Amino acid sequence: MATAQPPAAPPHAHNPGHQVRRGVQPLRAGEGTSFIWRKLHSLTGIVPIGAFLLEHILSNFEALKGWAAYGEQVRFLNSLPLVRVLEWTFIFIPILYHGAYGIYIWLRGQSNVVYYPWAGNWLYVSQRWTGVISFVYIVQHVLRQRFMGISLPEHPGAAFWKVQHELSNPIMVAIYAIAMIAVCWHFAYGVWLFAAKWGITAGPTARRRFAWVCLLGGVLLAVMGLASIWAFTGPKFQNAPQVLPESTLVAPAQPAHV
Repeated sequence: MATAQPPAAPPHAHNPGHQVRRGVQPLRAGEGTSFIWRKLHSLTGIVPIGAFLLEHILSNFEALKGWAAYGEQVRFLNSLPLVRVLEWTFIFIPILYHGAYGIYIWLRGQSNVVYYPWAGNWLYVSQRWTGVISFVYIVQHVLRQRFMGISLPEHPGAAFWKVQHELSNPIMVAIYAIAMIAVCWHFAYGVWLFAAKWGITAGPTARRRFAWVCLLGGVLLAVMGLASIWAFTGPKFQNAPQVLPESTLVAPAQPAHV
């Protein structure tokens, strides 16, 4: 019976005197069109996708104030000028590109966790897996919440009920919670990688300090996201009405006329 041979170790693994240095491989010119695509992939992870993630978590945090406040937030966002153009230009298309090209990079990449079990290699693996989890979750989330069922742009008062109805299934609650942690981890570590690869944090000391900033920021975002999930599933706002009349939505306070 044929037996599988173990993979050959890298050439420098047989040289005890060879030191593999830690660090982050920068994005270099002269790598063909892949340099441009990787630059674009790195940039879109921060702007516009990262900016949209921050806005989305803050908007969902309104759910802690109840279904009327959450519905008003959805109504406000859908009342922005050229909102459909903005939606496709700065949300859907960048997410599709970032996710698809990220999977392409993963399939072509190779981690060294077997031979070099350093934190950097494990972080590489975790970044790829959280990226796949995030991409799959976002695609299904957009399809179910944006394009299936009751249309929220036309009926913003149904926003709280629609999310609450989906989270009435414990399996979906678990999926949302796992995906929220994965998304926040992927974004936080992605910000750290962006700063390192674009030369913003030059040197190990700057990178080490910025890593703590990214970690704390990622934890904060995850806590806010999980708190929003709790707002939909907890006892405080159970049995939300399926459709709220727009007259009941909480509108921003208007300045008094003199």
